[in-house]
Amino acid sequence: MRLFHGRFHYLRLSGSYRNGCRRVDKRRCELATNRTQIRAQWLQDEKNRRQILYRDFIEEASKCYIDALQHDEADIPGLVGLYAKLGAMRVLSSSSVIHAAESVTQKIVDTYLQPDKTFVELRNMVSDGRIDLLCDFSAACREEFEEIRAQQF
Repeated sequence: MRLFHGRFHYLRLSGSYRNGCRRVDKRRCELATNRTQIRAQWLQDEKNRRQILYRDFIEEASKCYIDALQHDEADIPGLVGLYAKLGAMRVLSSSSVIHAAESVTQKIVDTYLQPDKTFVELRNMVSDGRIDLLCDFSAACREEFEEIRAQQF
């Protein structure tokens, strides 16, 4: 009788142990899932923040560049806005994006020191592809977004 009671007690304890392990495993799984969801949301928010920053930088740089091509007097408020966005990128962005943004900004400042372009010269620059100073910046941004996408999945 004692042996039977011992086996029953053993089976009861092992069942409780298994149920306890299942509960712990379930909780670990829930925590891992929550952590994954939070990380995915954070990465998506980070990507959205950078998209807005890069869009604003592209718009500001385009305006400043066309102004620099047509005028020899610098658009100081525009350049200040451009440098402010560059400063934000130095906090948020990868080094390749920062380097490309610095090159764009330097090219704009240098363009103010060059003679003004006529419409015919601007048309030739468009035809030759020389007017697109944002190509490297856009490529660096695209690479950065691909890296973020890879981290999400």
